[in-house]
Amino acid sequence: MSIVEKAIQSAQQSEIAFSKFIKPNDTGSTGGHQAGFHLHKNSWPLFFETEGQKGNNKDLFATIKWQDDFETSSRFIYYGTGTRNEYRLTRFGRDFPFLTDDNVGDLLVLCKKSKTYFEAFVLSSDEDIEDFFASLNISSTETNGIIPKQLEQTAEDSLVECFLKYIKTLKVDFPPTLDIASNSRNCYLNSYGITTNYIKSNPDKEILKWLEAEYDLFKTLENDRYSELIKKPFTSVENLVISANTILNRRKSRAGKSLEHHLEEVFRISELIFQTQVTTENNKKPDFLFPNIEAYNNPEFDNGKLILLASKTTCKDRWRQILNEADRIKTKHLFTLQQGISKNQLEEMKQYDVQLVVPKAYLSSFPQEHRADIMILEQFVKKVNATQN
Repeated sequence: MSIVEKAIQSAQQSEIAFSKFIKPNDTGSTGGHQAGFHLHKNSWPLFFETEGQKGNNKDLFATIKWQDDFETSSRFIYYGTGTRNEYRLTRFGRDFPFLTDDNVGDLLVLCKKSKTYFEAFVLSSDEDIEDFFASLNISSTETNGIIPKQLEQTAEDSLVECFLKYIKTLKVDFPPTLDIASNSRNCYLNSYGITTNYIKSNPDKEILKWLEAEYDLFKTLENDRYSELIKKPFTSVENLVISANTILNRRKSRAGKSLEHHLEEVFRISELIFQTQVTTENNKKPDFLFPNIEAYNNPEFDNGKLILLASKTTCKDRWRQILNEADRIKTKHLFTLQQGISKNQLEEMKQYDVQLVVPKAYLSSFPQEHRADIMILEQFVKKVNATQN
C-alpha cells in the first residue's frame, strides 16, 4: 500500500483528522525562531478537550507514527501567555525529515487514533495530494483545519436547500462538471446575495467560496445517489472495488475541471476577451488564451498583449507542463490553489518565466522574499484588462 493510500485509510478510519499545507513559517524558512508545525486555532479538538484560553499555556505529549514507518515523542502546545495566541506541534528529535525548505507546499495529514497516539503523513507529489483530496472529497480550501466528515458541518441550511432543489430537477445521476459548477455557484450567489460588482472587486475571495460551494453540492449529490447502494452488503470484494473506483474516478474528474470553470466565470464577469482550450503549436491546448487564437496566429499582433494562463489545483511537479504551450508568449501565467512552494522551486519557475497567480488568502503561505513575484487573481485580471483597453 502506498503512502497516500495509507494516509487516506487512516484519515477515513480516525476519530478526527487534520490537514494543512506545510508553509515557510513551519520549516523556519521565514527566519523565525519557532520550531514545528503551526496549527490553526480551529484544530484544537484534535488534541485538547477544551479550547486554549488566553493567559495560559497548555500542552499534550503524544506518540506520532510518521509514514507508517517511525515514531516521535512530540508535543502539542497552546501558547497563550504574553502576546502569543497559537497552537504548534513540536519536538521531533534529530534528523526529522519533514521540516526542510523542500517540504514547503507538501501536505501534512494528522490522524487521531487515541488521546495520545496519532498517525501522520506528509504527501509531496501533486498526484498524491490530489488523490487525497478526491478520496476525502474535500477541496484545497478546506485544508489548515479539521477534515469535515459530512456536509452539515460545512454548509448553511439555505445553501443545502438550494442544492436539494437542484438535485430533484436532474434527469441523470451525475450531470456534467460544468453543470455542477455553475449551479453550485448560482446557489451560493443567490443564498448570500452576492452581486456582480462585488465579484469584480473581490475575485480572490469569491473563487474560493465558489469552490467550497461546489464541493458541498457534490457531497450532497453523492449522498443522494449512493444512499441505497451503501445500505446493501456487496456480493463480492470485486463489486466493492468497482463501486469504490467509480466513485473515486468521478471525484477526480470533477475536481480537475472545476477550477477552470470558475476562473472562466471570473473572466466573463470581468468582461475580458479570452478563449479556452485553443490549439497552439504541437497540438498544445492552453487553458486560457487572451485575447484569442486569431490574435495569436497573427504575426503582426503585439506579443505583449498576448497572455496565457494555465490552471492547476496543485503545481509542485506539474508547472513544467505549461512551458511549451505557446511559443509566442514568453511569460507563462499559472493559477494554482497550491499553498506554499519551496524557494528552490520558486526560483526555478522564475528562471523559466513562469508567473505564479494565487488567491490572495494563499499569498502568505509562500516565502516572504518571493511574494512580490507572485500575483493574486485581482492583479492578473487588471493586467489582462490593461492589454485589452
